[in-house]
Amino acid sequence: DRLRSRGLGDVYKRQMSKANDKLDALKDKAAGKAKETIGKMTHDDSKELEGKTQKEKGKLKDKAADVKDKAAKKINKHVDDKDNI
Repeated sequence: DRLRSRGLGDVYKRQMSKANDKLDALKDKAAGKAKETIGKMTHDDSKELEGKTQKEKGKLKDKAADVKDKAAKKINKHVDDKDNI
């Protein structure tokens, strides 16, 4: 069982890391959307572009967090399979 072999602390750390990565991405997406909206409302093309850029940065961070989590799961499964031999 993976919980026993890795310990609950490791599982908790991985979940917290994923949550922190997702939260960081969400902050960028929200701040970017706000800047984009303010830029549109004030006809400030620079602020609108800054917002769009930050929003895309948040989307990339979100995807990176998913990739990181999938990689960790595959590596853990591989290690667990080797432990059971």
